[in-house]
Amino acid sequence: MAKRARRNHTPAFKAKVALAALKGDKTLADLAQHFDVHVNQITSWKAQLLDGAAGVFSGGSAIPAAAAAVDLTTLHAKIGELALENDFLSGALAKAGLLSAKR
Repeated sequence: MAKRARRNHTPAFKAKVALAALKGDKTLADLAQHFDVHVNQITSWKAQLLDGAAGVFSGGSAIPAAAAAVDLTTLHAKIGELALENDFLSGALAKAGLLSAKR
């Protein structure tokens, strides 16, 4: 028996299958045969849908809290540091004759 190549399902397909499972019109075995996925996968997607459903109705922004808490002053300092290093290295390479005139 040959192994089937690993498939990547789109989020839209996963949502479609999970919603069909939530409806309850068909059994999980029927859905698995219809969508050509394993029953355990349907159960997993259904649980993920139920866990994330509350996020749909939250009034906050779509940006996670961890991404919103980025310190801009630290990022600006890092950018300045990297720009200074680039300038120094390009000057050193130019003096050594290793940096071409074309940039």
